[in-house]
Amino acid sequence: MEGDDVTQEQPVGAEDFTDVAETEQRFRDHGYLTDERLATTVFLQTRLGKPVLLEGPAGVGKTQLAQSLAEVTGRRLLRLQCYEGQDESKALYEWDYGKQLLYTQILREKIGQLVEDAVDLEDAVERIAKQDSVFFSERFLAPRPLLEAIDSEEPVVLLIDEVDRADEALEAVLLELLSEFQISIPEVGTVKARHLPYVVLTSNNTRDLSAALKRRCLHLFLDYPDAERELEIVRSKDTGLDDALAARLVDVVRGLRELELRKAPSISETIDWARTLAVLGVSELSSEVLASTLNVVVKYERDVTRAGEALPRLVDPNATVPDHRHGHSHDHAHGHGHGHTHDHHDHGDDDVDGREKRAAKDTPGRHDDAYYGSPGKGPGVRAVTSGQGGRSFAAGRARKRPV
Repeated sequence: MEGDDVTQEQPVGAEDFTDVAETEQRFRDHGYLTDERLATTVFLQTRLGKPVLLEGPAGVGKTQLAQSLAEVTGRRLLRLQCYEGQDESKALYEWDYGKQLLYTQILREKIGQLVEDAVDLEDAVERIAKQDSVFFSERFLAPRPLLEAIDSEEPVVLLIDEVDRADEALEAVLLELLSEFQISIPEVGTVKARHLPYVVLTSNNTRDLSAALKRRCLHLFLDYPDAERELEIVRSKDTGLDDALAARLVDVVRGLRELELRKAPSISETIDWARTLAVLGVSELSSEVLASTLNVVVKYERDVTRAGEALPRLVDPNATVPDHRHGHSHDHAHGHGHGHTHDHHDHGDDDVDGREKRAAKDTPGRHDDAYYGSPGKGPGVRAVTSGQGGRSFAAGRARKRPV
């Protein structure tokens, strides 16, 4: 590292892939099955020298892509695992203050000689200040993954994993690196990349990334593969499970992903489940066998319960599960204590929905004049005279609540 004097070279290995088809084949040879979209993105990354941002659910192969890219190209892999509260000193660099102090102690005699003939304190400080470059130089820098990727003497693959978990402050620090492939260190200067690294960023979409970050990257959303490709992935891992059982297992896993689980099964967990069943010598998939090994792919208790209830249907889509949600039949009379009985099958007329009966209740004149307290007398209605009302009111005022 030589500060501003570092010259930036063209990316080494940009011609590693001749075309998209060769890119896909070379990844396949290293055990990573890509589709055409992903192979095209990787090919363009190596030719354009741009970072790649992979977004999607956990467990679809985003991190593995960076690892496989390092294997395919023969580059060293550097990984920055992001987390909440991470500051730039853990990602870029930090000063080795212990080493600086040790050097200061060792060079105490030389420092004394430097200032022994100083005119005054200000002159002594000025002389020491001229030596800042000695104590603030690259020899006292402890490089972290980002600086190491920029300053590496060999081309590398830089994986910035789960960038969505990092704070926005660290995301802002990444902008200079992703656009200019350089890092500015106030005490040293700007360090430019000797070889452009292949940068892969991954995100599980726990938060939205800034438009500035996305603008600097080739972007690709990775989702769970279709059934055919996932089965091909399982077969490529030599799990030991029969092909027919593996196909049925993939269908079951895809059914589990459609449930409202806190964490859907990943591709790697599908592979683990296949290996587990092979080790157990399973020759036929049943809901009982899958339920006993469900913890291989489902990692939360609530999810285990929900997945266990769905397994019989997923294993045998034609199976019928009795519906016990209602504790009674709808074909009997309801004794709700309404003072009458319901007979759903014998209405005695054709007015099934009671429309005519409700209309009859709205016939004008069906009530006498005293209905709802109207003037006049009606059956069972007793009129109250003004004299009776006055005596009752006077009696009410005479009764006083005891003090």
